[in-house]
Amino acid sequence: MMKTDIQLNDIVELKKAHPCGSNKWRILRTGADFRLECLGCGHKIMLTRNDLFKKVKNVLKEDKD
Repeated sequence: MMKTDIQLNDIVELKKAHPCGSNKWRILRTGADFRLECLGCGHKIMLTRNDLFKKVKNVLKEDKD
């Protein structure tokens, strides 16, 4: 799976863990910048597209029921 396939509500696993211990984030906004929410503590951050693609380890697609 390509890193460019990141869509809204996908779960991404980053290379480094957040201080809360979780390394999984939900995508809340896409575009030139991405807004992510930590699944461990709910903290929200903004990353540029280039920064996110450098930090992504794995993309877990959201279930489409």
